[in-house]
Amino acid sequence: MYFADYHHHTDNSFDSQAQMKEVCEQAIKKGLNEVCFTEHFSVNPKVPTYGYMNFKRYFSQIEECRERFGSRLTIKAGIELCEPHLTKEAYKEALANLEIDFIMGSVHNIKEEKLRMFIINKTPQEIYQQYFEEVYALVAHADIDVIAHLDLIKRYAVESVGNYKFDDYKPIIAKILRKAIERGIGIEINTSGLSNSVLNETLPSMDILRLYHSLGGKILTIGSDSHCAETVGSNHDAAIEMAKEAGFKGIDVFEKRKSKKVEF
Repeated sequence: MYFADYHHHTDNSFDSQAQMKEVCEQAIKKGLNEVCFTEHFSVNPKVPTYGYMNFKRYFSQIEECRERFGSRLTIKAGIELCEPHLTKEAYKEALANLEIDFIMGSVHNIKEEKLRMFIINKTPQEIYQQYFEEVYALVAHADIDVIAHLDLIKRYAVESVGNYKFDDYKPIIAKILRKAIERGIGIEINTSGLSNSVLNETLPSMDILRLYHSLGGKILTIGSDSHCAETVGSNHDAAIEMAKEAGFKGIDVFEKRKSKKVEF
């Protein structure tokens, strides 16, 4: 079995203190074959991720870790872009000369408002419908490889308004997935929700994973979305079992933004 964590943050992201060397050491201890560091990055000065990422520092650490651990662990350079559909040209310019293996796109803000603030004083229908519409805009226009945590909004809304009912939003979710497939964009099984005692499910849900496969979706990564070294690769086994149950025969890894299927 090939274990690859394709969503991990270090202190190159504004919300993590993890050291890249320590993440690699823990990944090797846990038997991972590959890790991709996907640091938060935004070109929008009005959102929290703006102005923190130092690419020179990041790539220096990547190269140092490859030299130190490369015989035992494959290390890829990735990035998680915040709302890349809104400022496409600025992102294109910012990333033009960087040797990125993998790009994730995420919706962490709606109309420059953080999701945990966006949900205040809204009905469940307003929260979930508007969020999924924003994800559709993302997948329709952004230059990305995979949609990060496709139904992320539930992480913030579950305690106040509850989780969404899949059947209520199946039309817009199917629209998102069809557009992703059309544009060659994949999805991830993000295991971070399994450590949330209230949510206790992956992002996206099993229902979305099954729908993606049934529509012909093929590109699939697994990510812990970890922000500390100790949780690299968390719940990877559970994600693999989900992928198998949904009908997938393997997961994807990336190099220079080209995907490669690794069979189970």
